[in-house]
Amino acid sequence: MAVTRRHTHGTGGRAAGDVRVRLPGHQASATLHGSGPRRPRRTGRARAALAVVLVAVVALAGCGVTRGDDGGENRRLRMMIPNSPGGGYDQTGRAATRVMESADLTGRFEVSNVIGASGTVAMQRLVNEEGAEDLLMTMGLGVVGATYTNGSDARVSGATPIAQLIEEQEGLLVPADSPFETVQDLVAAWTADPGSVRIGGGSSPGGPDHLFPMQLADAVGVDPTEVNYIVYDGGGPLTTALLGAKIDVGTSGLAEFEGQIAEGSLRVLATSGEERLEGVDAPTLVESGIDLVFTNWRGVLAPPGISDEVRDQHVALLEEMHATEAWREALETNGWVDAFVTGDEFEEFLVEQDERVAGTLTELGLL
Repeated sequence: MAVTRRHTHGTGGRAAGDVRVRLPGHQASATLHGSGPRRPRRTGRARAALAVVLVAVVALAGCGVTRGDDGGENRRLRMMIPNSPGGGYDQTGRAATRVMESADLTGRFEVSNVIGASGTVAMQRLVNEEGAEDLLMTMGLGVVGATYTNGSDARVSGATPIAQLIEEQEGLLVPADSPFETVQDLVAAWTADPGSVRIGGGSSPGGPDHLFPMQLADAVGVDPTEVNYIVYDGGGPLTTALLGAKIDVGTSGLAEFEGQIAEGSLRVLATSGEERLEGVDAPTLVESGIDLVFTNWRGVLAPPGISDEVRDQHVALLEEMHATEAWREALETNGWVDAFVTGDEFEEFLVEQDERVAGTLTELGLL
């Protein structure tokens, strides 16, 4: 809760009887002729000069850049996004890569959206690329849950943890003409007839948009197994369902709905964080008398099997990004809470999240 940029290197052609050596990143090439008319004999000085040129050509050709093997601003990496363009992971991943590129912390990123099974397909691909030193993936709570509900063994705790980046509050969204004016109105209708309140979210079971209403139901005395939860594939379809009166309440992070909230077509009944969300005219659940704080989170993983040295390079890169003014602006613009954590602390957090999600899904009878 794509635009793919690729870097390719031309290889050039080979004519009959010739061996062509092309210098990576340059237009010039050297051709060594194997056959053809005899040429005048070169002088010793000319032969020596030619030898120097050929040695230089071969040396430069051997210095071609392998993706991901350079440091600093020449280092090229891939960023995999486990959902469709415009979703929360996409927003986070692309914001991070833009900051790193614009600050010259690394070379151009190749960003790709890998869609399927709410992030499970991308997670499996990450695990399959064991040892790949140039690959990173944006992920979060939704991917943790999806691996369980889709029966995958590709757990986030089995990848290489790099950094947690942000936390994001969930919100309770309703259409402008909804009869629910406050969260208390929603709770009253929900407790009277749980199945009559249609709640939609952009997460499959186990994701943040699903876990949030389940925990909210439990907090207000509604049996979570009786919640009428409908899955939508991200913020776009969820918006359409809300505006088309196909559901009564939407649960999601609010960054994807800024336009509809600003124009008044959607209202926010409450937010799930400890404090009010800046720029959103809505109370927290705690302010509304409900003892629940819930936050989604997003971070970055690398494949399993990379060296400690490469892991430390990835961590250092994100630490540099985190220190930029551009990243602080991205946090503010998107309403994200800075929750930067790396190293052992992030690894322990991932293990805890695995266990927490598995326990919740077991209680709901989904595992």
